[in-house]
Amino acid sequence: MAVKIRLKRMGKIRTPFYRIVVADSRTKRDGRVIEEIGTYNPKTEPSTIKVDGERAQYWLGVGAQPTEAVAALLKLTGDIGGKPSLKEPEAKTPKAELFDAALKELHAEPKKAATTKKAAAKKSAKADDKADEKPADEAPAEDKADKKADAKAEKKADAKAEKADEKPADEAPAEKAADEASES
Repeated sequence: MAVKIRLKRMGKIRTPFYRIVVADSRTKRDGRVIEEIGTYNPKTEPSTIKVDGERAQYWLGVGAQPTEAVAALLKLTGDIGGKPSLKEPEAKTPKAELFDAALKELHAEPKKAATTKKAAAKKSAKADDKADEKPADEAPAEDKADKKADAKAEKKADAKAEKADEKPADEAPAEKAADEASES
């Protein structure tokens, strides 16, 4: 009897899961088996391969032939030809710990209200209005009006003084002539 070590497909559609089995080469792929020696799940990251190494070595010793796929898996586990090069999956954090961490993070954050573009525009407009307003301890409105009037008067006086300083060049000799005539 010819004995093969091959994969027996299990699982749902598009979710394959395989058992590594020892079976007669004349039986169906998923038919009667002599012994199950491991499992293979290609859908996990990294793929999960579990093989009973002693049983695999026994069946290889008595002449069972592995298929190409099983030979590749046995090389990864180190049962055929050397060192195991199988990647170990990362330890998963329990969901309860993830939930507790998320709750702590949620409570640690400062509370912010969800805002839309319109609400954000209203908030900025209110902030501008508040910035324009003066504190209540400043002078009343009448004092403000007086200050503005004083400032305008000072500007007018400064403007007149500048005009007086800027006399045209034609007038200067005429004034000298008038001054000389009055002196004589």
